Amino acid sequence: MQLQERELALQPVEPNLAPGEKYAAKSRKFQGIPTIERAPGGRLWAAYYSGGDGEGPDNYVVLVHSGDDGRTWSVPWLVIDPPGKVRAFDPCLWIDPLGRLWLCWAQSFEMYDGRCGVWASLLDDPDEPDGIWSAPRRIANGIMMNKPTVLRSGEWLFPTAVWAVQWAIRLSGMDSLPEERFSNVYVSTDQGESFALRGQANVPNRFFDEHMIVEHEDESLRMLVRTTYGIGESHSTDKGLTWSRGKPTRLGGPNSRFYIRRLRSGRLLLVNHYGFNGRSHLTAQVSEDDGMTWTEGLLLDERENVSYPDGTEAADGTIYIIYDRERKLDMDILMAVFKEEDVLAGRCVTPGARLKVAVDKGGA
Repeated sequence: MQLQERELALQPVEPNLAPGEKYAAKSRKFQGIPTIERAPGGRLWAAYYSGGDGEGPDNYVVLVHSGDDGRTWSVPWLVIDPPGKVRAFDPCLWIDPLGRLWLCWAQSFEMYDGRCGVWASLLDDPDEPDGIWSAPRRIANGIMMNKPTVLRSGEWLFPTAVWAVQWAIRLSGMDSLPEERFSNVYVSTDQGESFALRGQANVPNRFFDEHMIVEHEDESLRMLVRTTYGIGESHSTDKGLTWSRGKPTRLGGPNSRFYIRRLRSGRLLLVNHYGFNGRSHLTAQVSEDDGMTWTEGLLLDERENVSYPDGTEAADGTIYIIYDRERKLDMDILMAVFKEEDVLAGRCVTPGARLKVAVDKGGA
């Protein structure tokens, strides 16, 4: 029976477009791990997961939106809640070059089944919240919580991972996919119609991977990976087919998710727990020299247990960073809104800059 139940994780889950009181904020005992995107016309979308008392088989993904630049947010607009002991978790929102909104999430039997799977559903016009979502499809093995990278060649790189963390492997009870137990790169060369495993990076002491990829001026790639000591890296000169031996960076951090992206200006943006070994002092920094050095940055939230940033940038250079705080206590999903000028100044100097903006709060 358990083997049959495991196979439920391989089945598509229809999005619940009319979630009721079961999914209301007041009913939640845990929530976090958020993601954010901004539609071309300005509508903001955010997703995170909840369900049960913490990470486990009761998890489901919640999607909300805002039409007023994040000052107010909808009730749960869409929910992904698989049946039985299958969990939906680690969502990722992404606007592709065609303007479509991708909602991606992971599915696993119980906490971790050694295989998982990245699922995706698309909304053609993300400025129209009542639009039709495409049927969910499984696009890769593993988990992907960070946004894809579009290369100058037009190829889309999706950073997926099959966890190599030993306790997770033991928990699954299955020696599944040992050949994919790396920081993987899936590629689409046809604008998301099909996907294939292109390459894998092996960074020592990686921890849940949570990797992100940036392309340099010379078209080489740099992958940053979550590790037990902070952040490791690997490089590729053949569009992600082969990767250099992993090594530590000097970026530091508390073994937690970080966020890095190329901005429209050409600078790199990094959001990390700068100078701290705990999940506090979430800070945005920029680099003028392709990641060799970084500014002191803008402190987004100095409090304890703030974590898991994700972000996006609007056409006018406004940056939106979403993160969580106290997943089981205050259950805050928060947002910071700023521009590069604020990061360079080390304080909010632009008129629209806002910090610690409430997106959602769980609990009664």
